Amino acid sequence: MEFQDVVRRRKMVRRYTDQPVAPEQVERVLSNAVRAPNAGFSQGWSFLVLDTPADTARYWDLFVGDEEWEADSWLRGMRTAPVLILPCSSKAAYLSRYAQSDKGWTDEDEARWPMPYWHMDTAMAVMLMLQTVVDEGLGACYFGIPPRHETQVRETFGIPEAWDPIGVVSIGHPDGGGAKGSPSRRRRIPMSEVVHHGRW
Repeated sequence: MEFQDVVRRRKMVRRYTDQPVAPEQVERVLSNAVRAPNAGFSQGWSFLVLDTPADTARYWDLFVGDEEWEADSWLRGMRTAPVLILPCSSKAAYLSRYAQSDKGWTDEDEARWPMPYWHMDTAMAVMLMLQTVVDEGLGACYFGIPPRHETQVRETFGIPEAWDPIGVVSIGHPDGGGAKGSPSRRRRIPMSEVVHHGRW
Protein backbone atom coordinates (compact mmCIF):
# COMPACT_ATOMS: atom_id res chain seq x y z
CA MET A 1 0.00 0.00 0.00
CA GLU A 2 1.26 3.50 -0.78
CA PHE A 3 2.33 5.47 2.28
CA GLN A 4 -0.18 8.28 1.68
CA ASP A 5 -2.94 5.69 1.52
CA VAL A 6 -1.82 4.25 4.85
CA VAL A 7 -1.89 7.72 6.43
CA ARG A 8 -5.34 8.55 5.06
CA ARG A 9 -6.89 5.20 5.91
CA ARG A 10 -5.67 5.03 9.50
CA LYS A 11 -8.54 5.38 11.92
CA MET A 12 -9.51 3.95 15.28
CA VAL A 13 -11.47 0.72 14.80
CA ARG A 14 -13.77 -0.12 17.71
CA ARG A 15 -15.33 -3.44 16.66
CA TYR A 16 -13.83 -6.53 15.06
CA THR A 17 -14.95 -9.71 13.32
CA ASP A 18 -14.19 -13.15 14.75
CA GLN A 19 -11.54 -13.76 12.07
CA PRO A 20 -8.15 -14.39 13.70
CA VAL A 21 -5.08 -12.28 13.06
CA ALA A 22 -2.17 -14.24 11.59
CA PRO A 23 0.88 -14.47 13.89
CA GLU A 24 3.13 -13.19 11.11
CA GLN A 25 1.01 -10.04 10.89
CA VAL A 26 1.45 -9.40 14.61
CA GLU A 27 5.18 -9.99 14.17
CA ARG A 28 5.37 -7.38 11.39
CA VAL A 29 3.51 -4.88 13.55
CA LEU A 30 6.03 -5.37 16.35
CA SER A 31 9.04 -5.44 14.02
CA ASN A 32 8.07 -2.04 12.65
CA ALA A 33 7.33 -0.66 16.12
CA VAL A 34 10.95 -1.06 17.20
CA ARG A 35 12.08 0.96 14.17
CA ALA A 36 10.67 4.12 15.79
CA PRO A 37 13.08 6.95 16.67
CA ASN A 38 14.29 6.86 20.25
CA ALA A 39 16.64 9.18 22.12
CA GLY A 40 20.18 7.88 22.32
CA PHE A 41 19.00 4.59 20.83
CA SER A 42 17.85 3.85 24.38
CA GLN A 43 15.14 1.48 23.13
CA GLY A 44 13.30 1.81 26.42
CA TRP A 45 10.19 0.01 25.25
CA SER A 46 8.65 -3.43 25.67
CA PHE A 47 5.42 -4.88 24.34
CA LEU A 48 3.10 -7.25 26.20
CA VAL A 49 1.19 -9.27 23.59
CA LEU A 50 -2.16 -10.84 24.49
CA ASP A 51 -3.13 -12.94 21.49
CA THR A 52 -5.08 -15.89 22.87
CA PRO A 53 -8.76 -15.86 23.88
CA ALA A 54 -7.73 -16.71 27.44
CA ASP A 55 -5.29 -13.81 27.71
CA THR A 56 -7.59 -11.19 26.19
CA ALA A 57 -10.41 -12.42 28.44
CA ARG A 58 -8.14 -12.04 31.48
CA TYR A 59 -7.57 -8.42 30.50
CA TRP A 60 -11.24 -7.56 30.06
CA ASP A 61 -12.28 -9.50 33.17
CA LEU A 62 -10.35 -6.95 35.24
CA PHE A 63 -13.07 -4.40 34.46
CA VAL A 64 -16.12 -6.51 35.29
CA GLY A 65 -18.22 -4.60 37.79
CA ASP A 66 -16.71 -1.21 36.94
CA GLU A 67 -19.92 0.63 36.07
CA GLU A 68 -18.17 3.63 34.53
CA TRP A 69 -16.08 1.38 32.27
CA GLU A 70 -18.94 -0.92 31.32
CA ALA A 71 -21.21 2.03 30.51
CA ASP A 72 -19.10 2.89 27.44
CA SER A 73 -20.79 1.14 24.52
CA TRP A 74 -17.72 1.37 22.31
CA LEU A 75 -15.77 -0.71 24.83
CA ARG A 76 -18.16 -3.60 24.30
CA GLY A 77 -17.03 -3.59 20.69
CA MET A 78 -13.39 -3.43 21.73
CA ARG A 79 -13.77 -6.72 23.57
CA THR A 80 -14.09 -8.42 20.18
CA ALA A 81 -10.43 -7.72 19.32
CA PRO A 82 -8.44 -10.97 19.03
CA VAL A 83 -5.15 -9.22 19.85
CA LEU A 84 -4.26 -6.69 22.53
CA ILE A 85 -0.77 -5.22 22.83
CA LEU A 86 0.29 -3.18 25.84
CA PRO A 87 3.28 -0.94 24.94
CA CYS A 88 5.38 -0.17 28.01
CA SER A 89 8.09 2.45 28.54
CA SER A 90 11.11 2.44 30.83
CA LYS A 91 12.32 5.71 32.31
CA ALA A 92 15.30 3.89 33.82
CA ALA A 93 16.52 2.83 30.37
CA TYR A 94 16.82 6.49 29.33
CA LEU A 95 18.37 7.73 32.56
CA SER A 96 20.93 4.93 32.42
CA ARG A 97 21.70 5.41 28.73
CA TYR A 98 22.37 9.14 29.09
CA ALA A 99 24.66 8.56 32.06
CA GLN A 100 27.02 6.63 29.77
CA SER A 101 30.30 8.18 28.64
CA ASP A 102 29.29 8.96 25.05
CA LYS A 103 26.42 11.14 26.26
CA GLY A 104 28.41 13.31 28.64
CA TRP A 105 26.06 13.16 31.63
CA THR A 106 27.54 11.65 34.76
CA ASP A 107 24.33 11.10 36.66
CA GLU A 108 20.80 9.85 36.15
CA ASP A 109 19.07 13.07 37.12
CA GLU A 110 15.53 13.12 35.74
CA ALA A 111 15.57 16.94 35.89
CA ARG A 112 17.73 16.93 32.75
CA TRP A 113 14.73 15.77 30.74
CA PRO A 114 12.31 18.59 29.85
CA MET A 115 9.93 16.00 28.40
CA PRO A 116 9.43 12.30 29.27
CA TYR A 117 11.09 10.92 26.15
CA TRP A 118 10.53 7.35 27.37
CA HIS A 119 6.80 7.86 26.92
CA MET A 120 7.15 9.92 23.74
CA ASP A 121 9.37 7.40 21.97
CA THR A 122 7.11 4.51 22.93
CA ALA A 123 4.16 6.52 21.61
CA MET A 124 6.01 6.90 18.29
CA ALA A 125 6.40 3.13 18.26
CA VAL A 126 2.63 2.90 18.73
CA MET A 127 2.09 5.14 15.71
CA LEU A 128 4.19 2.80 13.58
CA MET A 129 2.10 -0.08 14.91
CA LEU A 130 -1.12 1.65 13.88
CA GLN A 131 0.22 2.38 10.40
CA THR A 132 1.50 -1.17 9.94
CA VAL A 133 -1.91 -2.50 10.92
CA VAL A 134 -3.47 -0.49 8.08
CA ASP A 135 -0.83 -1.75 5.65
CA GLU A 136 -1.72 -5.31 6.70
CA GLY A 137 -5.39 -4.71 5.89
CA LEU A 138 -6.35 -4.83 9.56
CA GLY A 139 -7.82 -2.34 12.02
CA ALA A 140 -6.62 -1.07 15.39
CA CYS A 141 -7.46 1.27 18.22
CA TYR A 142 -5.16 2.84 20.80
CA PHE A 143 -6.82 3.46 24.16
CA GLY A 144 -5.81 4.10 27.74
CA ILE A 145 -5.80 1.99 30.87
CA PRO A 146 -7.93 3.57 33.63
CA PRO A 147 -5.51 4.64 36.39
CA ARG A 148 -7.67 2.94 39.01
CA HIS A 149 -7.02 -0.41 37.29
CA GLU A 150 -3.32 -0.06 36.49
CA THR A 151 -2.21 -1.98 39.59
CA GLN A 152 -4.53 -4.86 38.67
CA VAL A 153 -3.19 -4.94 35.13
CA ARG A 154 0.40 -4.95 36.39
CA GLU A 155 -0.23 -7.74 38.89
CA THR A 156 -2.29 -9.89 36.52
CA PHE A 157 0.29 -9.83 33.74
CA GLY A 158 3.48 -9.50 35.77
CA ILE A 159 4.55 -6.10 34.42
CA PRO A 160 7.71 -5.08 36.31
CA GLU A 161 7.62 -1.92 38.41
CA ALA A 162 10.29 -0.30 36.21
CA TRP A 163 7.98 -0.45 33.20
CA ASP A 164 4.94 1.77 32.64
CA PRO A 165 2.12 0.61 30.36
CA ILE A 166 1.19 3.68 28.30
CA GLY A 167 -2.04 2.21 26.91
CA VAL A 168 -3.39 -0.66 24.84
CA VAL A 169 -3.50 -1.31 21.09
CA SER A 170 -6.35 -3.57 19.97
CA ILE A 171 -5.88 -5.30 16.61
CA GLY A 172 -8.23 -7.30 14.41
CA HIS A 173 -10.25 -7.42 11.22
CA PRO A 174 -12.62 -4.42 11.18
CA ASP A 175 -16.33 -5.01 11.58
CA GLY A 176 -18.18 -2.22 9.76
CA GLY A 177 -20.88 -2.17 12.44
CA GLY A 178 -18.64 -0.60 15.08
CA ALA A 179 -18.96 2.81 16.71
CA LYS A 180 -18.15 5.68 14.37
CA GLY A 181 -15.96 7.62 16.78
CA SER A 182 -15.19 11.32 17.12
CA PRO A 183 -14.41 12.07 13.42
CA SER A 184 -18.06 11.38 12.58
CA ARG A 185 -19.10 14.15 14.98
CA ARG A 186 -16.25 16.65 14.71
CA ARG A 187 -14.58 18.33 11.73
CA ARG A 188 -10.87 18.12 11.08
CA ILE A 189 -9.31 21.47 12.01
CA PRO A 190 -8.03 23.22 8.84
CA MET A 191 -4.28 23.32 8.25
CA SER A 192 -4.42 27.12 8.28
CA GLU A 193 -5.42 26.99 11.96
CA VAL A 194 -2.75 24.57 13.16
CA VAL A 195 0.31 25.41 11.03
CA HIS A 196 2.25 28.61 11.81
CA HIS A 197 5.07 29.87 9.58
CA GLY A 198 7.76 32.19 10.92
CA ARG A 199 5.96 32.91 14.19
CA TRP A 200 2.71 32.01 15.92
